[in-house]
Amino acid sequence: MSNKSWHFSRRTFLRGAGAAIALPMLDAMKPLNALGAEVAKPPVRFACLYFPNGAWPAAWVPKDTGAEYELPFSLTPLESVRSDVLVISGLDKANSHEGDGHYAKTANFLTGMHVNHTTGRDISAGGTSLDQVVAQKFGYLTPIPSLELGIDPVVSGVDSNVGYTRLYASYIAWRAPNVPVAREINPRAVYERLFGAKDARSKPVTSAASADDDRSLLDAALKDAHDVRARLGRDDQVKMDEYLESVRAVEKQLEFASKPDPREWHAEVPAADLAPPDPNIPRDYQKHVRLMLDLIVHAFWTDQTRIATFMFANAVSNRNFAPYIEGLEGGHHQLSHHQNEKDKIEQYTRINRWHVQQYVRMLEKMRGIREETGTLLDNSMVLMGSGMSDGNRHDPSNLPILLGGRGGQTIATGRHLAPGRNTPLCNLHLSILDRMGVQLPRFGDSTGLLKSLDA
Repeated sequence: MSNKSWHFSRRTFLRGAGAAIALPMLDAMKPLNALGAEVAKPPVRFACLYFPNGAWPAAWVPKDTGAEYELPFSLTPLESVRSDVLVISGLDKANSHEGDGHYAKTANFLTGMHVNHTTGRDISAGGTSLDQVVAQKFGYLTPIPSLELGIDPVVSGVDSNVGYTRLYASYIAWRAPNVPVAREINPRAVYERLFGAKDARSKPVTSAASADDDRSLLDAALKDAHDVRARLGRDDQVKMDEYLESVRAVEKQLEFASKPDPREWHAEVPAADLAPPDPNIPRDYQKHVRLMLDLIVHAFWTDQTRIATFMFANAVSNRNFAPYIEGLEGGHHQLSHHQNEKDKIEQYTRINRWHVQQYVRMLEKMRGIREETGTLLDNSMVLMGSGMSDGNRHDPSNLPILLGGRGGQTIATGRHLAPGRNTPLCNLHLSILDRMGVQLPRFGDSTGLLKSLDA
């Protein structure tokens, strides 16, 4: 039995003038053996979403374990994806007990190791981070070995209150103990890196005018898309239509985000105090976050990468969430230091709930993308958490941790797991590595696999 005439390479791109748009996995791309039988299955992907300033445990940790647990206030948005998520409590980062403040809890979220107490250049997060261990072994399989995204620019200087360099606030991905991986905060630059554009890999978009020159990569490749679609079967045509519609939606969001602020009144601030914003970075924080998460979903969908990290904000962020959450008074970091005041705790828990809402939105999108064995979410692991629990105490034990997806049908989701007090967070990391195809006897301060994950 010979290969079908409509069989396409997994690396097929839609091409046009200056555009090269990757396609998702289609039936027509599945590798065939000598007898024409399909032999491939979707890869497992991993994403880590990090939020700063911890979470109030009483509004995060369910009272009961197992499948019949009640969602506490901060986790109520999980209801729609409850069957696809694990709530994991009791995990600890023992090496973070050695350092004060936020920095020793943030930089090692994916290494689990000791963060060097320094104000200078001798930075160290103790080891290579989980994501980069996988990227160094399997990154060659995808055009982009790993994708590191954030919202805030990198901060520098020294936090004199605790004697740490502020660089630690900006990184969770580490190529080596002393080498953080640069993050991209510009959605337009991420989009062009993923989907291709004129000189996208050699020069960044620096102005609204240059962005307009390449406003729609999809339009440039529509003729090729039409030709490819005509050669596909019905199921693949549906998949391709869904995918192109989703790419178009992202383009529309980017176009909207790059338009000038429509407000007629602006505060009069001396030019020396306010640098002009990059026109391609949304001023609206929520839109910025959602764009970045959508881009991760697209990157996984098209197999541009299988590894991604995202930071909602840098450590010690005092972002004002009042535009997105009614009734807030004060910044995030300020409210996390609630001093056990009821009103501040209530506001703090609502910020935690907002982060969970963004996570759920991402998981719902992934669950809606069909693959050969289930959905994109079934074939992924999406970790969300923070490097401390109660921000008022900077406590690195009983961390707020969520794990979405079934890791290639190897994880029994829909439960609250409590593997035991002071269980190393790195036991979870070791289990994630194992499901990504990296078998190690130990990672960080792990003591073994977290076998309660198993399906």
